Amino acid sequence: MGASSGIGLEVARLLKERGWMVGVAARRVERLTDFDFAAQIDVNSEKGGEQLQALIEQMGGMDLYIHVAGIGHQNRELRADTELQTVQTNGVGFTRMVGTAYRYLANHGGGHIATVSSIAGTKGLGPAPAYSATKALQNTYIEALEQLSNAQGLNIHFTDLRPGFVDTDLLNDGRHYPLLLNKVRVAEDIVKAIERRRHVRVIDGRWRAITWLWRRIPRWLWRRLKL
Repeated sequence: MGASSGIGLEVARLLKERGWMVGVAARRVERLTDFDFAAQIDVNSEKGGEQLQALIEQMGGMDLYIHVAGIGHQNRELRADTELQTVQTNGVGFTRMVGTAYRYLANHGGGHIATVSSIAGTKGLGPAPAYSATKALQNTYIEALEQLSNAQGLNIHFTDLRPGFVDTDLLNDGRHYPLLLNKVRVAEDIVKAIERRRHVRVIDGRWRAITWLWRRIPRWLWRRLKL
């Protein structure tokens, strides 16, 4: 889900090369002609869940759901439309689609759900309030679903993928982003993490070190930092 460009498209290509039967979905489908199964799905549409179900039926089933769809903006001016659109896509849309995948797998013997969130969910980031908040929501939601799945005796595995800044169209806004990651290498890391059934994977080693430090900064000090 969210395979029209960037990380999503690279992950889909890698899985296809590894012999997976891949179904891809996005709002823009003109770039998805290389795949046998493609569907135009907007995660913000109330019909998004039904459209995912239709794609699954077309493929004959689903063992792995990967959610990459999302948006992100720096919003130091706290523009209302930017904040609300981010919450809608990364919060409501995410919950709609991941919930649909969970219910399908719960009723069909289990499987694997992998979501691409972000290191931005580690702490509240002043330059991107709604983005960091919704990424924290995604981190917590996946953790909660894993607990729910275990409590219900379901065979569903979860992988929360948290890359740092990735050189994709999402960051093509003229701003400076440190330690930019190559999208192909990120996709390779993602596929390995899924194959190894990692619970949480921060990408890459530099960002693992940075987020480790972030978590140890006292809240009173973090609130006063000028990012």
